[in-house]
Amino acid sequence: MWSVVLMGLAGLLVGGAVSFRQQKKPLWIQIGFYVLAGMALLAAYLLTLPAA
Repeated sequence: MWSVVLMGLAGLLVGGAVSFRQQKKPLWIQIGFYVLAGMALLAAYLLTLPAA
């Protein structure tokens, strides 16, 4: 369940980064959004792993 929520959050963050790119905002904001989206996807993946 949480992995789906995190994947949705990652999609929103990527959409925000693309939007900021079209608005010619600073590059560090775009990079920050992409990094946060990557971290959300990584967390979603880690939540799908079986508990050891």
